[in-house]
Amino acid sequence: MALQLTLLIWLAVFGIAKADPMPAFKGGVKSLNNFISSNLIYPEYAKQNCLQGTIQISFQLTKKGRIFGSKVEKGYGVDLDAEALRIVRLTSGRWIVPASFDTTQSIVIPINFSLKEYKCDERAPEEIQEAIAAYKARQDLTRAVINFYDKKSSGSYSQADEAKVLELKRQLGYDERFFDRLLKQAKQKLKQGDTEGACEDLNLIRDLGSNKSEELLSVRCG
Repeated sequence: MALQLTLLIWLAVFGIAKADPMPAFKGGVKSLNNFISSNLIYPEYAKQNCLQGTIQISFQLTKKGRIFGSKVEKGYGVDLDAEALRIVRLTSGRWIVPASFDTTQSIVIPINFSLKEYKCDERAPEEIQEAIAAYKARQDLTRAVINFYDKKSSGSYSQADEAKVLELKRQLGYDERFFDRLLKQAKQKLKQGDTEGACEDLNLIRDLGSNKSEELLSVRCG
């Protein structure tokens, strides 16, 4: 079933009067919408669990239009937050900043993630909240898997622990198909020029005990 993504983009600057010169994305709001819609990758967990909504990302701009100090201002604590933050960082260098603009001011871009044709309207609010809670619990379990492989790399592990971790990975769905999808996503980010985001994915593959990303890691992530 096809994925449809709609993005709601608007810009606000804290503490600046409307009459003051504002930073602008090169090409205007339409270009900003097009850039985000063409580069955004709807996160897998959110897509599978009908997680939607607006994520607010705040950031600051240098005089040359480079982004710094970016962070999630308001989110859900799921993978939508990380993707919204990644895509905003990807716009760095594409902003026109007026000479009089105060670069200590924060800019906020709220991005609305919306899924259609996924029968998400059939999901009860309770199910959505359960999915958000499950994601957070999943993150804790993922950290346990990563900690095990960190210990294994230093030779400090037992076969009994490894058996438990392999079963945990199975329950979490960290199988070959998962790693293949994550590797494909990393390659897509590299094509977008997002080396930082790609390397995060490649490192996660390695940290979860797979060697599928080793070649790209050595070439692209130093």
